[in-house]
Amino acid sequence: MEKRRLGKTDLLVSVLGLGAAELGFERVDDVVVDRLIGAAADAGINVIDTAAMYQDSEEKIGRAIKARRDQFVVFTKCGLSPPRKITPRGLYAALRHKISAIPKESAANDDHISWMPDVLEWNIDRSLRRLGVDYIDVIHLHSCSEQMLRQGAVTEVLERARRLGKVRYVGYSGDGAAAQFALRSRQFDVLQTSVNVADQEAIETTIPLAVQNDVGVIAKRPIANQLWKSPTRPDGIHNTAYWERLRKLRYDFLKGEKAIETALRFTLSVSGVHTAIVGTTKPAHLRQNLSYLASGSLSKDDFEGIRATWQRAAQPSWTGQI
Repeated sequence: MEKRRLGKTDLLVSVLGLGAAELGFERVDDVVVDRLIGAAADAGINVIDTAAMYQDSEEKIGRAIKARRDQFVVFTKCGLSPPRKITPRGLYAALRHKISAIPKESAANDDHISWMPDVLEWNIDRSLRRLGVDYIDVIHLHSCSEQMLRQGAVTEVLERARRLGKVRYVGYSGDGAAAQFALRSRQFDVLQTSVNVADQEAIETTIPLAVQNDVGVIAKRPIANQLWKSPTRPDGIHNTAYWERLRKLRYDFLKGEKAIETALRFTLSVSGVHTAIVGTTKPAHLRQNLSYLASGSLSKDDFEGIRATWQRAAQPSWTGQI
C-alpha cells in the first residue's frame, strides 16, 4: 500500500482510506465492522474517516480499533452535531445560548448552536470518548461556513484542543469559497474536499492553494458515489447533483467494466491529493477497491481526456459539493 505524507504533518497516510459514514447511518453490526477494519489493516489501509454526526459511527470505530490504535490514523469532524435538548448537556446549552429548541443531529445553519465554541468543545470531548482514544489525529470543522470561519471563534476551539493534546492536527472539511478562505487563513493543516469525475472545481481552485501552503488534501466522494449506475434520479442534494452532471458529461469509460477503477484512479492522479476516502460496509468491496490501485495513476492521456470533457461541459453552477 502506497503511503503519502499528509502535507506538512508527520502523518504517513495510505492512498486509500476507509470512510465510516455508512457504518453509522446503516446501523452495521459490530461483527461486520470488526471484519471490515481487520481487512483494512491487513491490506495496509491506515486511514479511517468519520464524524460526530454519523450517528454511532465513532463508537463502532472505537470498539473495532481498540486493540490496534497505533495502526490507524483517525480523522473525525466536529460541528453539525448539537446536543439534544432532552439531555442534560442539551438543556444546559439551550439555556446558556437562549435557544428555545435543539433539533436532532442534522445539518445546521450558520447561526445554529452547533458552532458555539462550548458546543464544539463538547463535540471534541465526546468524540474522544466515543472513539476511546487519547487523541484524534486530525479534527475537521465539518462544512463550517466562510462567515463563521471569519469570526474566528471556531478555529480558536480547534487550536485550544491542539494545545491540550486532544488533537494532533486541525483541518477543514468543505468546498468552494469557505474552503478557499480556510486555506488562505493558514490556520489549517489539512483540507478534506470533494474531488471526482463529477466534481472537479477543487482541482482548479482549492487544491492548488493547498499545495502552495503544503496543506494535506483528503479527497472525499472519490468515485462520485457511483451514480452513473443509477437509472433514475436519486434522492439527496449531492446524489442528484452528481447524477445530473454525469448524464451531461457522458464519459465513455463509464460504459465499460473499468468504470469504478478509472474513476478512483482519476481522483488519486490529481496532483496534491494524498488520500481518497471510500465508504463501504463490505470487506469484499474494500478488497476490490484495493485491487484497482495496482494499476497506479491514470496515463496522462486518460487523465487529460477526463479533464477536457469536464472543461467542455461544466457549468458555472457545478461547484464543489460540501
